[in-house]
Amino acid sequence: MRNNSSASTDSTWTGTVPVDDTALAVTDTGGPGIPVLYVNGHVASQRNWRPVIAELGPDWRHITYDMRGRGRSKTSADYSFETNVADVDAVLAARDVRRALVIGWSYGAFVAAHRASRNPERTVGAVLVEGAQPHDWIDEIDIEGMRKLWRRMSWVMPLLRPIGMAPRMTAEQMADSNIEAGEIARERALGPVMDNISVPTRYVNASGASFGSKGDEQERIRASLHKVVERNPNIEIHAKVASNHGSILRKDFRTVAEAVRVVAEIAREPR
Repeated sequence: MRNNSSASTDSTWTGTVPVDDTALAVTDTGGPGIPVLYVNGHVASQRNWRPVIAELGPDWRHITYDMRGRGRSKTSADYSFETNVADVDAVLAARDVRRALVIGWSYGAFVAAHRASRNPERTVGAVLVEGAQPHDWIDEIDIEGMRKLWRRMSWVMPLLRPIGMAPRMTAEQMADSNIEAGEIARERALGPVMDNISVPTRYVNASGASFGSKGDEQERIRASLHKVVERNPNIEIHAKVASNHGSILRKDFRTVAEAVRVVAEIAREPR
């Protein structure tokens, strides 16, 4: 599992990468293995990837980071989706990595999908865990109700931050980010992004509902993927596991790690 396209370090590096008005907390295990860049869920931090990283082991170069205002990263005036996509390149450039396998969970899967679609020459492949599913779910959402929900939850956010379960963002910023995610997930917006992916890409999907979803809403969103894989032979559904959206990295880390290995193996095959 050797990496021939990036400079490597011999030991783990932990520090911050300055970007615009913020600084991102980054950990890079170093080593000569294929670099894997992990993109977190919307309110998550680097710690969520620990089971997957442990399962893959030291033959890979693991690069994790906290998005703006999450984990140990600094706050920012800009939490837009485009800044999160651009931050992937900023982190990799800071670690002198030209080409990486990118894996994202939930919101991070959208970031990973856009990165793979826009930069195939710098992407080994992608693993999308419970995200990047084209569906117009935003049309079924009460936007003002969402804003009120985040305002009601604002009191508990400081209590969740020390354990990495809440960002240092205001209720309005969180609501705006969620609404923007719904716009990005629209079939007309995300469909062309997925159609344009030319590197090996695998989905790992959960089962059942997630926090905030109602009834079979989550399953209807996942069902949209059959159109994605029908249109693009580079994309397949690797597995659907028993765990739910929130627990998938903790309970089905072996399946997620297996998808990473599959993507890397396909990427090595001559085309």
